[in-house]
Amino acid sequence: MEDDQKNQNNTNLETTRADRSVWLMKCPVIVAKSWNNIPPDSQQNLAKVVVSLDPLRPEDPSSLQFSMEMAGSETVNMPKSYALNMFKDFVPMGIFSESSAGRVATEGKVEHKFDMQPNNKNMEEYRRMCRERTNKSMIKNRQIQVIDNDRGLHMRPMPGMVGLIASNSKEKKKAAPVKGPEVKRTRRDRGELEDIMFKLFERQPNWALKQLVIETDQPAQFLKEILNELCVYNKRGTNQGTYELKPEYKKSVEETGAE
Repeated sequence: MEDDQKNQNNTNLETTRADRSVWLMKCPVIVAKSWNNIPPDSQQNLAKVVVSLDPLRPEDPSSLQFSMEMAGSETVNMPKSYALNMFKDFVPMGIFSESSAGRVATEGKVEHKFDMQPNNKNMEEYRRMCRERTNKSMIKNRQIQVIDNDRGLHMRPMPGMVGLIASNSKEKKKAAPVKGPEVKRTRRDRGELEDIMFKLFERQPNWALKQLVIETDQPAQFLKEILNELCVYNKRGTNQGTYELKPEYKKSVEETGAE
């Protein structure tokens, strides 16, 4: 009875805070990693949100500006000041949480959605950090494996191996083709992969999916998810079957290349 009552309590949805207004923010990878390093039970303030309003244009939505100042960071070169771009036109969303005991609760509904990006004065420093992170992610660590048996017994062809014909066989059978091992690619961090993609599109404006799979060594399906967000697929014309950056991302890439 007690177990059934516990299971029933875990399946119930707590809706006490369902009507609470919540802000949803998309932050850079380096900020998320810095915040994740802080213990959950810590009382440390993560950041301070600054709201500014032009008193001469109080009714103009563009006069309302949001910014964020980081309270502290373990990363020395991480920018401290960020701009928050607010969006009101988005799909209605709710926030849910789950405790260690498996209890699910609603934490509120999203009222505002923000994109967090460094201020212009910190943009050059942030770009340099992204380039360094991209260069480090493209370095492949090589490993050396020592073979204990140096006589080569495990490498000798033995009777009955796939593809060999026994000497006493009267009928000649064709050796079954040996399929090569399937290459399993490991997903990179999403932020690192986006930096690599921007680097590749600096080299040339159009890429086919197969080319990007070879260049990035990433699964094709994962690449498609990134490409759908960053790029436009050309269905016709001279660049048919290739991807190119969306106009808003082309500007940032061209500015980085010019620098």
